[in-house]
Amino acid sequence: MSSGSTISWRRPIASLNYLLSSHVWRQDHNGFSHQDPGFIDHVVNKKAEIIRVYLPPDANCLLSVADHCLRSRHYVNVIVAGKQPALDYLTIDEASVHCARGLGIWAWASSCDGHEPDVVLGCAGDVPTLEVLAAAAILRDRLHDLSVRVVNVVDLMRLQPESEHPHGLPDREFDALFTTHRPVMFAYHGYPSLIHRLTYRRANHGNLHVRGYKEEGTTTTPFDMVMLNDLDRFHLVMDVIDRVPQLGERAAQLRQDMVDERLRQRAYTRQTGDDAPIVRDWTWPPSPPRA
Repeated sequence: MSSGSTISWRRPIASLNYLLSSHVWRQDHNGFSHQDPGFIDHVVNKKAEIIRVYLPPDANCLLSVADHCLRSRHYVNVIVAGKQPALDYLTIDEASVHCARGLGIWAWASSCDGHEPDVVLGCAGDVPTLEVLAAAAILRDRLHDLSVRVVNVVDLMRLQPESEHPHGLPDREFDALFTTHRPVMFAYHGYPSLIHRLTYRRANHGNLHVRGYKEEGTTTTPFDMVMLNDLDRFHLVMDVIDRVPQLGERAAQLRQDMVDERLRQRAYTRQTGDDAPIVRDWTWPPSPPRA
């Protein structure tokens, strides 16, 4: 695969834009006939000068990403965004800035007030972002003194070093976002191994723990799908408790509550064939106000 831009006599070629809207996290009716997230792994193997992968977290980010991709030339742009109704987290202006950066701290979802966090919650993809925000809300409510930073990734290639991809993030910027020594819980749309592959040269890779798709699924409810793959908000809270050293025994009750909540939610789906309203109708808490 080579770029037509290297051929002097060829006019600019419109990019190939590949939109994946029926993805693996929604198997309500048709089981594993939807996207195999390994398609992203396959695309990333191609030349860095051509390949771009975007995972917009909401509709406004999707609009911004789509506008950019449709205007681009000489690229293969892969956009992963579900077609189900979902929350909007950013205004269109905020989304444009966030997508132009490719990733960034969501201060309104964090609880570190500009200080060094105790833990970083990273996310890439619409469903993983929802679960990370729900986990952040639980941690804010139950562990008031825990400093949490939420980092959302739209442009997956930003995770690579700048030496490997034109969109790659310099080490100093990556370290500023994800720290060099704090635990990082990363919720990703596809197979966790890809995130490790993209970040293995980073200083804090040893503290990076990725949750994603691990070939567990059937025709079931949306939240049961994330629970089957341990990507759900309750499991993410458990991951934080297990990996932030100072929590230990202090958060034992919260961890037990999360185990119990997973059991309750699974029982509810088996009894009703639907997700419980507390999960299905969850929205980002209106307070504290955005920064």
